[in-house]
Amino acid sequence: MHYFTLPGYGGSSAEHWQSYFEAKLPNCERIEQANWDGPDRESWVNNVEAKISGCEDKEIILIAHSLGCITTAHWVKQFQKKVKAALLVAPPDLENQDHGFTSFTPTPLEKLPFPTILVASDNDPWCAKKQSEFLAGKWGSRLVVLEQAGHINADAGFGQWDAGLKLVEELASI
Repeated sequence: MHYFTLPGYGGSSAEHWQSYFEAKLPNCERIEQANWDGPDRESWVNNVEAKISGCEDKEIILIAHSLGCITTAHWVKQFQKKVKAALLVAPPDLENQDHGFTSFTPTPLEKLPFPTILVASDNDPWCAKKQSEFLAGKWGSRLVVLEQAGHINADAGFGQWDAGLKLVEELASI
């Protein structure tokens, strides 16, 4: 099994749960982007493809946060590839809020061709719960809603996130 984390805008700090997962999971690495603070869909999606293409003989689980979730959906749409599964945490609502990530719109709404769990918060400043429910339905994801979890990042207290790690383990056992 090979795990890849896909951070969102700004990357994920050492205190972020993705960094914790990278340290805890075997064969887990980050898909690095050239410019974390100036995201470009084409560049980000192509970086995902380059990294995953080198691991075609392994089962792969993607672990995405925020804009990394939208990048995952664009990668699937563009390259028509499958992985074993994906954990999609706190995707932003790009259509109904001004994020400035215009190259990522429109958000792909096609069903993802592999098992996914979408984790959302009932008070995420970047995506209303109703929009998270909509995305989960469109993508065919099982939805897990956390109460008062903000954007489910280090600023919201999600560093050592063992419950999230259990979700990854659940996906790995499918």
